[in-house]
Amino acid sequence: MASMELPGGKGDSMLCYEKKKNALTVRLSGELDHSAATGIRRELDALIDQTGVKRLVFDLKGLEFMDSSGIGLIIGRYKLMNRRGGSVAVCGTDERIDRIFKMAGLYQLVEKLA
Repeated sequence: MASMELPGGKGDSMLCYEKKKNALTVRLSGELDHSAATGIRRELDALIDQTGVKRLVFDLKGLEFMDSSGIGLIIGRYKLMNRRGGSVAVCGTDERIDRIFKMAGLYQLVEKLA
């Protein structure tokens, strides 16, 4: 199956999706804080339900800032994917985001891709 670009919502949306086979890659950009996380959570959950993917990959190379809401977003998607028999991975982490993931213990839950 060819890759499929899915709309990221409003024109100023901070996310973009790409589905390939049974994996959904979510590219985040800008700031992932409490106000952004709420909308992204709803959008992602609906998209996961619609597509039925078994693998969710967060591409974070465009992310400028992430607080505890971002950690909660990723943990919540991990739990959702785990219940569905799926997995979560991340890629594109810079030193700041990588340090946050390590301190929060997220790499025990999600795979880090090169």
